[in-house]
Formats: sequence, C-alpha cells, structure tokens
Amino acid sequence: MTQTSNPTLTDVHDMVVVHRVFRRELRLIPQLVREVAPGDTARARVLAGHARLVLRGLEGHHTSEDELLWPKLLERCTPDAELVHRMEAQHERVHDALEDLGPALDRWEAGARPAVSEEVAAGFDALRTALLEHLDDEEREILPLAARHIDQAEWNELGEHGAKKTTFSEMPILFGAVAEEATPEEMVHILSTVPAPVRFLLRTVFAKQYARYISRVRTGR
Repeated sequence: MTQTSNPTLTDVHDMVVVHRVFRRELRLIPQLVREVAPGDTARARVLAGHARLVLRGLEGHHTSEDELLWPKLLERCTPDAELVHRMEAQHERVHDALEDLGPALDRWEAGARPAVSEEVAAGFDALRTALLEHLDDEEREILPLAARHIDQAEWNELGEHGAKKTTFSEMPILFGAVAEEATPEEMVHILSTVPAPVRFLLRTVFAKQYARYISRVRTGR
C-alpha cells in the first residue's frame, strides 16, 4: 500500500478539463478532414495548421508528465511502479502515432488528395484510440495517486512547463479551447489563477480571437 505524503489532497482537476479538449479535438479533426473536397488545399491548410497545434499541445502535455510527474511518482509510490510504467508505455504508443501523422499532414496540405485525406483521418483515429485508453487510465488511477503524493506547487509546475512553450499568438486559441470545455465553476477557478489584467484579456480580446479562429476551423468561415 502506498503511503500518503500530503496532509491535504492536491487539486488535480485541471487536468481533467485539459483532457476534455484532447478528447473533443481528436474526435472532430478526422471528421473535418474527411469532409474536405479533393484538391481544396486552402481548406486543408487551415485544418492542417489546427491539427499541428493540437498535436504540439498533446506532445507538450505528455512531455511535462514525462519530466515532472512520472519520476516523482516512481520515487514516492514504489508499490505503484508498475502502474506508472504502464503510463509511460502508453505515452510511447501515443508518441509513435504522433510521429506518423507529421509527414502525412505535410503531404495532405500540399495536395488535399482523397487517399491522403483518408490516411490523415485514419491516423487521427488511431491516435485517438491510443490516447483515450491512456486518458481513462490516468484519470481513474494516476490522478488520485498524484493528489496524495504530489504537492500543489509541484502539480502547478506541470502547467507552467507547458505554458513556457506556448507562443503569445497561441494563447487565445489554447485558452479558448479549454474555456469551451470548462463548466462555469471550473472557469471561475481557472481565471482565479491568473492576474486581473490577463483575466480581462481572456474574457474579451482573446475570447473574440478564439471565436473567429474556431469558426474558420470548423465551418471554413
């Protein structure tokens, strides 16, 4: 049995909200790709750019866990080492699927050929299958473990690690993607973690930028 190291449980719920974004996007992207007309490279360019952004976000999310979460859990939760190693193996499978998609997206963007459209869509389907298994396991088994053995400052480092790799132009998109999935109560908590001037931007300028961006991605308008 693992030993509880935190006198109070760490709030790890923010990861559940982030996971909702990946679940949504990996469901929608293959649908949108399959709807692109043959040769419509303008539409393919928009979707390929969005797909790459989602893939970078997923890769960064997993890198944060690889570098900051798994080592701590392996050190502090020795009886659960097999579970952590299973998470690492799932990351490897997700990474392999990510690697396969890069060249396919490049070829699809260049010509929007139907065969490549299906290759890209099928690649995202495969990625989604691998990822959903991981997210389900992580939410069911890892998050309760992290709440007991990772303190709040350490947990917050995961989000900060990813934020450092986010460009300013990507901030409205990534925040908007999370806001789309968050409940009102979750949004209150998310906004409470940022300074007041940033909250103003998130609710106004960034929200409008995301609305325009996601409309272009999902409807082409």
